[in-house]
Amino acid sequence: MKILIVEDEKELSQNIKKYLSSENYICEQAYNFDEALEKISLYSYECILLDLNLPGGDGLKILETIKRLKIDSGIIIISARGTLDDRLEGLKIGADDYLSKPFPLSELSMRIYALLRRRQFSNSNTLSSNDVEIDLLAKRVTAKNKDIILTKSEYELLVYLVSNKNKVISKNAIAEHLSGDMADMLDNQNFVYAHIKNLKLKLAEAGCVNYIKNIYGTGYQWEG
Repeated sequence: MKILIVEDEKELSQNIKKYLSSENYICEQAYNFDEALEKISLYSYECILLDLNLPGGDGLKILETIKRLKIDSGIIIISARGTLDDRLEGLKIGADDYLSKPFPLSELSMRIYALLRRRQFSNSNTLSSNDVEIDLLAKRVTAKNKDIILTKSEYELLVYLVSNKNKVISKNAIAEHLSGDMADMLDNQNFVYAHIKNLKLKLAEAGCVNYIKNIYGTGYQWEG
C-alpha cells in the first residue's frame, strides 16, 4: 500500500513516515501545496494524508482537485484546524476521515487501516480468503463451514493478516497492531509468536493448514 503524506511540519512528517514504514506501507512525502499537486498528478496512492495549512495554498483546494480529477485515493485530513466547520467542509468535499492534531500515531494507523479495509473490500462486512470467512459485524469466523472460536487478539490478528494477504507483515507491526502504544513498553514480543501459534493451531483443526507462513527473519504472511 502506498501513502502520500502531505504535511509541512517536517519532523511530524518524518515521524509519520517512520511509523507507517514499520508497518510495511510505502510512504512518500510532500511539504507544500505545489509539491502535493505535482505528486498526485503523477503518481497513484491508496491513501493520502492531507494537512490543510500548507505553504503556497489551502489543503482543501488539493482535495477539490483530487475529486475533480476523479483520483481514486482514500483521503484522511490531518490538521490543527479542528473546528466543526472545517470538518464538515472537508467531508463535504469528499474526505473519508478527519483527524485533529495532535494525535497518537497508533490512532492514525488505525484510521488508515480501517479506511483501506473499507475500500479494499468495497465496504463489505465479510472478508474471505481461501476457505476462511470473517463476518466483520458479528466477529464470527468460519473455516470450511466450521465455526472457529478465537480470542479477541487472535481475531484481530486474523483480520489483519487476511486484509494484508500475500504481504509480509513484520513482527513489530503485528505487536503494534495488537497492543498499540503498549508495544513499546513490553520487554519482548513473544506474545506475537504465541498468538500466531494458537491461530495456526485453530485453523489446522478446521482443516486449514499452512495459510500463515513464517518468513524467517522478517515476519508473517497470509497466503491467499
